[in-house]
Amino acid sequence: MASPAEAMEIIRRGADEILIEEALAKKLERGTPLRIKAGFDPTAPDLHLGHTVLINKLRQFQDLGHEVQFLIGDFTAMIGDPTGKSSTRPPLTHDEVLENSKTYEHQVFKILDAERTTVLFNSSWMGEMNAAGMIQLAAKHTVARMLERDDFSKRYRSGQSISIHEFLYPLVQGYDSVAMKTDVEVGGTDQKFNLLVGRQLQETFGQEPQVALTMPILEGLDGVQKMSKSLGNYVGITDAPGEMFGKIMSISDDLMWRYYELLSFRSLAEIERLKVQVSEGFNPRDAKAMLAGELVERFHDRQAALKAHEEFTARFRRGAIPDDIPMHTLRASEGGVLIANLLKQVELVSSTTEAMRMIKQGAVKIDGQKIEDRSLVCRVGTQHVYQVGKRRFARVEIVD
Repeated sequence: MASPAEAMEIIRRGADEILIEEALAKKLERGTPLRIKAGFDPTAPDLHLGHTVLINKLRQFQDLGHEVQFLIGDFTAMIGDPTGKSSTRPPLTHDEVLENSKTYEHQVFKILDAERTTVLFNSSWMGEMNAAGMIQLAAKHTVARMLERDDFSKRYRSGQSISIHEFLYPLVQGYDSVAMKTDVEVGGTDQKFNLLVGRQLQETFGQEPQVALTMPILEGLDGVQKMSKSLGNYVGITDAPGEMFGKIMSISDDLMWRYYELLSFRSLAEIERLKVQVSEGFNPRDAKAMLAGELVERFHDRQAALKAHEEFTARFRRGAIPDDIPMHTLRASEGGVLIANLLKQVELVSSTTEAMRMIKQGAVKIDGQKIEDRSLVCRVGTQHVYQVGKRRFARVEIVD
């Protein structure tokens, strides 16, 4: 096990804030495994690289000899996290929560050590709490403290509604730490208020308060907005190897170093040496390919990473079409289908409007040949490879 000083250096990596750092140092000096908590509300079926910033930190704690408590917030997901919301968010149904939870459990073990991870569901204790218990829990916090929270205070000042159940969310998240006897809770910077409620409630219940460690929110591929499926700037950890590799290669050279710090398992010393090499003439594209290969290998395997790299090289340096293109069969009436409709149906674009725009920009190809005719009809009985932009391909057969 690393010394407390060495452990602190590893734990600080990429962290935005540690509250309170001196308390964490004292916990580490005891030399016994700590209980490290991170909670995820299963609000979507798949995780993306933005979620893995926290999971990577959990893995670092595991490598230091500590125990991870991976909490699936199936109870809190049915309340709806109000963090950063300008209006009340509709809660998920119980069936939606259960379905999403299944994929979370499977996906996190691509990073975490299963033997040092306990997967918990907060419905285990919250589902058993009766109305009297919830009222007693609510009595341990004040409205004034809740309104210190930035998103609540903004909504209150602007006259926007705040539902009573939204006040329960941070209370329940905080009580999770009481139920789990957590030593350290890891969360995004947007969760700081909730993590501190956990500290306060632990003290109220006579427990030693947890340390709150916040991690930054990862920017998406655009380098501006946070990574989000709804914004389309994400890399899903279930993305196909070639798609994942290509997406990572599309980020800017500056953003690459941010991704290295928060997503790579290379040491900071290795990353600093790589930065020096780039400054001395090493091609940043090759440094980016190293990162892309590492991440594809983590979520798939080494062979998949090597193949993705080879295909990327072939496609972007020699203009080749990749081999493993998904096959689609479309039925068409009246002899064919308009190109814009075809691109939308095989999900190469989100709308026919986008298809028209991409054709106008010269970003659409059929079998490697650029097309300009937005009224083109793709005929029944044909099979071609359709391409939009640099990374989106589909092999399409049209039948009647």
